Amino acid sequence: MIYEIKTYRATEGNFDALKKRFAEKTMPIFSRLGIEVTHCWDNLEESDTFNYLVRFPSKEAEKAAWEAFGKDEEWKAVKAESEKVSGPLLASQSTIYLSATDFSPNA
Repeated sequence: MIYEIKTYRATEGNFDALKKRFAEKTMPIFSRLGIEVTHCWDNLEESDTFNYLVRFPSKEAEKAAWEAFGKDEEWKAVKAESEKVSGPLLASQSTIYLSATDFSPNA
């Protein structure tokens, strides 16, 4: 299993809009494409940031899912519509790739 911790930082003044888009629009698209979100968190140290954890059965599945997401017409439309008023909602993103150790309680 491959895990990713994603960090999304919103552009100034767009944190609530970014979270709303993610919750209401992005997550259903992820689900349709096989991107399994297991947890989402507000970052208590950075008020414009949230994190989420996704998992994939393999590196190949992870690569294919993210490629499909980037090409997805519904996602392109959602992103364009959400950025009409205030411009881009996402200032930056980062990813940490993880795999469970053999002593992990939930491996």
